[in-house]
Amino acid sequence: MNTTVDQADFFKTLEEKSDGGKLRGDYSNCDERYVVRQDWAAYTPEQHALWRKLYQRQAKLVPDRACELFIESLDRLNAADEIPRLDRTTEALHKATGWELVAVPGLIPDLTFFEHLAERRFPVTVWLRDPGEFDYIVEPDIFHDFFGHVPLLFNPVFADHLQQFGKGGLKALRLDALKYLARLYWYTVEFGLIESPRGLRAYGAGILSSGGEIEYCLTSPKPRRIGLDAERIMRTLYKIDSYQETYFVIRDYEQLFDATAPDFAPIYERLKTQEALPADTLLPGEVNIPPNA
Repeated sequence: MNTTVDQADFFKTLEEKSDGGKLRGDYSNCDERYVVRQDWAAYTPEQHALWRKLYQRQAKLVPDRACELFIESLDRLNAADEIPRLDRTTEALHKATGWELVAVPGLIPDLTFFEHLAERRFPVTVWLRDPGEFDYIVEPDIFHDFFGHVPLLFNPVFADHLQQFGKGGLKALRLDALKYLARLYWYTVEFGLIESPRGLRAYGAGILSSGGEIEYCLTSPKPRRIGLDAERIMRTLYKIDSYQETYFVIRDYEQLFDATAPDFAPIYERLKTQEALPADTLLPGEVNIPPNA
């Protein structure tokens, strides 16, 4: 299958997901699969210091806000002191679950992203945010990708689940339905919440790597929190440059894996006849789960 995605076409698709439609990464040197070389020696002492501050801040926030699975896996990173070398982490990760990390300039096309996942390759952005973006960043940077996603890749069950997402993306491509699966990935793997005996907890990487959204998603009265429904999620638009207006909540990981396992072909066909829902939609009959006290 030819998975090459023209950069001009890719940039055009950003208009639905952001206000500017521009990306910060340097896409001039990536290959046809949007892979670049991580020039680790080019990171400055100031950037390593910023990484340490980000890591320390987030490590203090996750114990009361992150799911247990993430907390159990966090120590496997061994990356608290400096920006990690992706090749070194790949060595440990491959031994644990057979995955590897590949460096990319930033956001990449959905098709290319899912192809990497299907091959147990996780794309990690190479650039680090500026100090002024300490609390919030519009696009995923290396801290988001590494701190938010990589810990769960050390868990065999979750690692296999992510590969199935990738394979599902390639099938969705053949059915002209890739955008629907991308929405499901966004609202679960990136921004999912899970119920726990102590209240809502985050398992989505976009939340776990954010200093502000990790609290906002659990305690703010503004966003909607709705029980997981795969078809409903696939119909729902999202933004990449603001806190989420809706979060979808799972009871447990078994529900997540079961919900994302079926053949989605019939759902894709139904969705093609329906209007997409704005990100802040609450449909009749849906329960808006209250935030943590």
